[in-house]
Amino acid sequence: MKIRRVQYVTMRANMTAQQVGGVGLRPLSARSVVLSLLLGSHPPELPVRDLVRGVEPFGVGGSAVRAALSRMVTAGDLRRAGGVYRLSERLRERQRRQDEAVHPRTRAWDGEWEMVVITATGRGPAERADLRSRLAALRLAELREGVWLRPANLRRSLPDDLDQVAQRYTARPDDRPPRELAAHLWPLDAWSATARALLVHAAGADRPADRFTAFAAVVRHLLADPVLPSELLPADWPGTELRTVYGDYQRELTEAVRARGRRE
Repeated sequence: MKIRRVQYVTMRANMTAQQVGGVGLRPLSARSVVLSLLLGSHPPELPVRDLVRGVEPFGVGGSAVRAALSRMVTAGDLRRAGGVYRLSERLRERQRRQDEAVHPRTRAWDGEWEMVVITATGRGPAERADLRSRLAALRLAELREGVWLRPANLRRSLPDDLDQVAQRYTARPDDRPPRELAAHLWPLDAWSATARALLVHAAGADRPADRFTAFAAVVRHLLADPVLPSELLPADWPGTELRTVYGDYQRELTEAVRARGRRE
């Protein structure tokens, strides 16, 4: 049985502003800028004055920011206390995943693999799709239907509620070499090629809005990095470089927002 993989768009030499290495650059909006500023803040909260001033370099007006904040509070994305907005618990979980993508906690790999075998039956399509998304977010890959695994090199525990639908195991697959198995489970060459295209694009982006959209694509791509042990990766894997440039940008952005807020 062949494993279905994410299809990547072939890179072209003349990459457009909307597509870089198969990754779409999403249009700039007041909501996306507000979310980026809050996701990069620890704790994830900012006064409204900082948010309004923080979006100025991106050409987003204060009225658009205030309207976006109001809609996000209504939608349950944000909580407001006085003049301070903070991420809801749902989006704080997104922040935790993003932080893990930028600063993954790893350990030396001893050859063991995590394995999750789905045992629940009778679930509807929506439940199955949600479970698949959760397992992929945990950086597991599907070996065959209902069997998910990855090298046991991450310092993290699987959620307890997975026990309601699955059994967990540790294993040492011996039917193929680990490096070959990793290449079978994840499209590593495609991920690497896209990462390099994003590095080039981000380095060439000058305007604040262009840099913002470039690095938003970078962090989305990092969320798809399987974070494998180095011995299972292709040569010259760009994951560390991509994390470094994104971390530098996020610190620069956060410091600039706070500095503009202090000048008010």
